[in-house]
Amino acid sequence: MKNFKIIFGFIMLFVLSGVDVWAQCAMCRGSVESSMGNGRNNVGVGLNTGIMFLFVMPYLLVAVIGYLWYRNSKKNLQERQFIASRVKQAYQG
Repeated sequence: MKNFKIIFGFIMLFVLSGVDVWAQCAMCRGSVESSMGNGRNNVGVGLNTGIMFLFVMPYLLVAVIGYLWYRNSKKNLQERQFIASRVKQAYQG
């Protein structure tokens, strides 16, 4: 239950702090439109690269956290199985 509260708190933090993020879309669009009007396309390419970078990072972060969680839970499972086998041997012997 404690983990759920922590995760819920982080989700609410991201949802509530995301209001200002939407304001950037009009600024980026204006920047690209003005540079395209001048005949330059390099701003649009850089902006698309930045968008892809921002798109991939949250998924990569979730994947790394998921892998670390899986590895840690697998290690804990092996320790619990080892302890259970030792206790079983102690009762039989």
